[in-house]
Amino acid sequence: MAHFKPSRRELLKLSAMAPAFALTATAPKAQIGAPASDNPSHFSFAIGEAQITVISDGFFETPASGLGINADPEEVQAFLAAHYLPTDTSLSHTNHLVIDIGDARVLVDVGSGNRFMPTAGRLMANLESAGIDPYSITHVVITHAHPDHIWGIRDDFDEAILPDAQYFIGAAEHAFWLQDGLAASSPAEMQQFVVGAVNSLNVDGAEWTLVADGDAICPGVTVMETPGHTPGHISVHVESGGQQLVALGDSMNHAYTNFAHPDWFNGFDMDGDQTVATRQTLLDRAAEDGLTVVGYHFPFPGVGHVMREGGSYRFLPALWRFKG
Repeated sequence: MAHFKPSRRELLKLSAMAPAFALTATAPKAQIGAPASDNPSHFSFAIGEAQITVISDGFFETPASGLGINADPEEVQAFLAAHYLPTDTSLSHTNHLVIDIGDARVLVDVGSGNRFMPTAGRLMANLESAGIDPYSITHVVITHAHPDHIWGIRDDFDEAILPDAQYFIGAAEHAFWLQDGLAASSPAEMQQFVVGAVNSLNVDGAEWTLVADGDAICPGVTVMETPGHTPGHISVHVESGGQQLVALGDSMNHAYTNFAHPDWFNGFDMDGDQTVATRQTLLDRAAEDGLTVVGYHFPFPGVGHVMREGGSYRFLPALWRFKG
């Protein structure tokens, strides 16, 4: 895969995530309100013999102006309104996977800890709520080095929060964030993202295994290169008992626009054209092969399938299954 070095303008796209700390959304008339108490923090299901648990790290909001930046803004606004979504903010859930397969327990991404958004950073507490001992995790796969996916790797002593796990990240992703002079050459709005990525990748107690397309994490779990959102973004493929699942990471990060308008890309996609090409490949494969997909930022738990619909697609949330 060609190494991508973004321009200052492209780096500024990513910084569109940062101003979302204190936004007041204008709710559509049909939008439901918040509960009186917390919602469930996890959701479990099976793929063949593999047991999958989706764990929430919380949520955060970003400006809706960052969606579909290569489309007519009025068309984007009309699309959001038609789908009963706010037109000023975009709500992002954060859906992590724990994959129990064979003797391995694989965690996909480590969340943001207490270093990013006040409404996120709940992964460790929610693992325990789901009855999963964080220290039983044997493998940690990082899809990419954005704050909400990797900043939670460090504890309050700046040491790896899961010191006994094996850590994996895409070789191209690792090389991009650790290239000489990236922080100094980035605009001020982007520097905190670079420094945070560097600190996370250099954390004490984590030895990185660098992976590329098709590499195995453990039997039944492999890596797919899905670049565009970041230069070395990877997704995680699970196969067991003839069934397949793909943890999309941020290769697809909106459960509505990415499917109905796969040619739209977002302000935080570092290479828009590559993001669209990767997304089209994923959508085609998921629809053709009947893959289960999990979207990191889709409405919790983010599990479903892809259906072709004319020249576009639709995300079909999977039915909740209950133990009989």
